[in-house]
Amino acid sequence: MEKRWVATIHLDTLEVEHDLSFKFKCVESCGKCCYELEIPVRDEDIARIEDLGYNAWEFVDYEKMFYRGDKFLSYALKKRPFDGGCVFLDPETMRCRIYGKRPLACRLYPFVFVKQGRVMEVYVKMDSFCPGLDHPEGEPITREFILREYGDVVEEYRRKVVKSQE
Repeated sequence: MEKRWVATIHLDTLEVEHDLSFKFKCVESCGKCCYELEIPVRDEDIARIEDLGYNAWEFVDYEKMFYRGDKFLSYALKKRPFDGGCVFLDPETMRCRIYGKRPLACRLYPFVFVKQGRVMEVYVKMDSFCPGLDHPEGEPITREFILREYGDVVEEYRRKVVKSQE
């Protein structure tokens, strides 16, 4: 996986340095990531989706597992057998049926957040299938972009930094 640095967030001040040359725009109704990616579903994701009335057996692929080293992290989101798309992707509209409650991995894609002490680096996965990377109508990965789209993720990391300083 090729990844590219696009921003650094200073967790104590929320100052952001970013790559002025990179822009991103999620292309509505594209759905390519829903076909191309294997998505990990955390316990929190499963509980949130079950709250919508789904049973975990309908959307969790218990045969696909994610590990970091030898530590089990999660199972994967199921794919439809007839076309390989995510079970929540509407094949006619190419829109997610659970968009507001989708797994964190779906929400973050194509970005990867890496905490290093008091800063969090933001990288973008340079997947060739994603038409939103360096999109001419895209938005730079500024402080405003990050806080609007991922403010809760940044805040969670900030709390961990504060706790480690106590």
